[in-house]
Amino acid sequence: MHNLKELKIWSKAIDLTVEVYKATQNFPKEETYGLTSQIRRCSVSIPSNIAEGAGRNSNNEFSHFLGISNGSSYELQTQLIVSNKLELLTEERLNHLLQPLDEIQKMNYAFQNTLKKI
Repeated sequence: MHNLKELKIWSKAIDLTVEVYKATQNFPKEETYGLTSQIRRCSVSIPSNIAEGAGRNSNNEFSHFLGISNGSSYELQTQLIVSNKLELLTEERLNHLLQPLDEIQKMNYAFQNTLKKI
């Protein structure tokens, strides 16, 4: 098992989730059960799957959950871009969210490779 609070990727994913919630709080009411909900669910999925993997008994299991987390990060990336194209997110807000998301994706890939070597 890994100490969750010492994992920078988990901490960055938590911070991103908070920013995503803030960014979507003014989305139209008709998107509450659509895009807003989907964006929030996949943003929460990123740190949640990192946490679940950290609590597993092997590095292979941890790597598996990092893969799920990475999938959620690409889903989030797509939904944020769609939100921008629908003019629900400004270009500035989009970039503010995509920058840490890109960093998390890179960290995730590197972490998975590290776990495979252990």
